[in-house]
Amino acid sequence: MRNGIRTCLAFCLLLAAGTSQADKLEQLIITGPPAAVSFPLVHMVASGALDDLADEVRFTHWRDPDQLRVMALGGQAQVLAMPTNVAANLYNRGTGLRLLNISTWGVLWVVSRDDTLTTLSDLRGKEIAMPFRADMPDILFQALAREQGLDPRNDVKLRYVGSPLDAMQLLIMRRVDHALLAEPAVSMALRRTQSFPVRLVAPTLHRSVDLQDEWGRTFKREARVPQAGIAIMGAALENPELADHIQLAYRESLQWCRDHAEECGRLVADHLDMLMPEAVTDAIAVSQLEVIPAVEARDELEFLFKLLMRDSPALVGGALPDDGFYAAETP
Repeated sequence: MRNGIRTCLAFCLLLAAGTSQADKLEQLIITGPPAAVSFPLVHMVASGALDDLADEVRFTHWRDPDQLRVMALGGQAQVLAMPTNVAANLYNRGTGLRLLNISTWGVLWVVSRDDTLTTLSDLRGKEIAMPFRADMPDILFQALAREQGLDPRNDVKLRYVGSPLDAMQLLIMRRVDHALLAEPAVSMALRRTQSFPVRLVAPTLHRSVDLQDEWGRTFKREARVPQAGIAIMGAALENPELADHIQLAYRESLQWCRDHAEECGRLVADHLDMLMPEAVTDAIAVSQLEVIPAVEARDELEFLFKLLMRDSPALVGGALPDDGFYAAETP
């Protein structure tokens, strides 16, 4: 109910205020990974939801966190979907950004050929394909493993790869038996290994360990992780009305994706040709996607950041982000 009232009020304010031609940007660049956090961004651009903000609105994808950091430090985008630790790290390094919301609360699973695995401790002695070394999801896996008495360096063998899609390919080609994947790579792996002739090469895979469930069980918290959200920079940061418009459009586009999952799958696959439309649709059904303003998610974010800082403060830039990190909504 509260989100519905906020959405209605924000929409009414935008209608009343509008965006004057003088305030309109020449270009608004939006970027995100080929993952669930970007599905609403693709719809925002394709539907023209932000056309009144800029003469050109364009979505581009980043492949890995290093490319994302280059884009952020170079001011190459104004709206960026990113892991929350990357946002904190960039902010603490003096990059002019704020975290607008958290929208991704659960998209990580260990996918395995073994259907008997249920917890991370079951992976002792096994090799696991792991995307994004020293970034999500690696840091979450290692934090959980340590809490469960595993030494990530010695008790499991981590095989690092460039992205979840790369890890998925290793599974399909039978070069590994276990991988930590984020949606929609999980759904793509499951879809592809049920089809002929790939099925002859890569027999059926299973969602073996749900990292969100592991998080809740291990830390006695809700089974969700503030994994990724939307950050704003440049013109989107300097203009509160612009930020509110982006927040509202993202929330509306996420709801559209939920209500029209198959159509969303086709739309996203048209813009991110490395993804399968059916897998995008599947991912929407199983992912924990909810728009929570960053300021309201602060307690959960700080729990995660403190956990990361205990073992490697550099992951969040050496300190908890201060108040300026959290974009406040216009009353």
